[in-house]
Amino acid sequence: MGNAVIASGSLVLMLLLIWGGLHVAVVLGLVSFIGVWLIRDDVSVAANLLAAAANDAINSHIFGVVPLFVLTGFLVAKADVGKDAFEVANQMFRRLRGGLGIATVAANAVFAAITGISIASAAVFTRVAVPQMLRFGYRGGFATGVVAGSSVLGMLIPPSLLMILYGFLANQSVGDMFTAGIVPGLMLAIAFALGIVLMAYLRPGMVFANGIPVEVDAQDMMGAGTMALKLLPSIVMIVAVLGGLYAGFFTATEAGAVGAGLALVIALLKRKLDGPGFWSVLTETGHVTVAVSFLIICATIYTRMLAMSGMPQFLVETMAQAGLGRTAFLLLYVAIVIALGTIIDSSSIMLIVLPLMLPIAEQFGMNLVWFGVVTVIAVEIGLLTPPFGLSVFVIKSTLSEPGISLGDIFKGTAPFTLIMLSVLGLLLVFPQISLVLLR
Repeated sequence: MGNAVIASGSLVLMLLLIWGGLHVAVVLGLVSFIGVWLIRDDVSVAANLLAAAANDAINSHIFGVVPLFVLTGFLVAKADVGKDAFEVANQMFRRLRGGLGIATVAANAVFAAITGISIASAAVFTRVAVPQMLRFGYRGGFATGVVAGSSVLGMLIPPSLLMILYGFLANQSVGDMFTAGIVPGLMLAIAFALGIVLMAYLRPGMVFANGIPVEVDAQDMMGAGTMALKLLPSIVMIVAVLGGLYAGFFTATEAGAVGAGLALVIALLKRKLDGPGFWSVLTETGHVTVAVSFLIICATIYTRMLAMSGMPQFLVETMAQAGLGRTAFLLLYVAIVIALGTIIDSSSIMLIVLPLMLPIAEQFGMNLVWFGVVTVIAVEIGLLTPPFGLSVFVIKSTLSEPGISLGDIFKGTAPFTLIMLSVLGLLLVFPQISLVLLR
């Protein structure tokens, strides 16, 4: 049995086991162990490789960035920073047609610049933004679609957990990945806002339940001082964490520590955190960190198994013989990632495809930082697409409105999926969009 056949068989087995419900990390470790065993015909080599991967994968202090930014995200959510950002954005845009949708996008962009976790954004703004939009006559599907669409900003605008994961897998600087995500993230947020305005004016039936918005009354209007106070925690967090990181005052890991410390102070000052609540945050952070650690460890042995099998080189040679160039490879890669996004989650997609595709991208001389931004956007499209659509399921489980079905939410996300595809297309044609701040 040839090594390429073994590697191909491991991929098929991996997808079957994941679809069967087995945890992704367990599947990665299991098929990699079996693959190395078959390639070397020695179980002790496979066991030693697994042990080495467990030691090498997360033994750097750089890995500390994961639990620190996860802790920051949970503390910020606990402190209602997302709710405050939405209330201010609502105040600023509520008199525009479709203004509450724009407010949701703006608040999600601010929240993303602090937390970097899409699922947290989806859960927070389902509770905060959807009831407000329903109150002012927006369609339930559109309201939830806006939340689902804008929640993906959490994985593009830095800090981003997926950017961190890509940095580990591709051996790229986390700071460079964060920087490369800024312009595409802001571009996507602006594209969402423009799309909402166009739909509200040109196709109001898609946005409003009766084709027209409910009139906004002037009560409960906030003054400039109140708005400034509500935004102050967000501004302090963004300036301190991202400003300090990009100014070179501290590393990505240190930026995570600063963010976690500030988030803790803000939660305490706002009296949103007590002893049991803090313990719950620490426990959730531990669960996420352990899950990510296990994934990275198992992805490491998977990468080594593929390298040992020669599968990446085999794919490069096959593509060369088939006459596929750089553009064809990119289109094929994006199509595979988006297709996988319909059935499995974001992290799993990256762990499965990147060890195979990164060597090919390097062979074509692609900038791996730009390739990472392309990957994250393509992966995030999967959060909105049926049948899996993780963000959609999170919103449905968080939603208190039984009249909004899962199908309604998926329909509501469709315009935002198309907008993401458009931005992804621009990024493929003009790579400098993501690299301009790195020059």
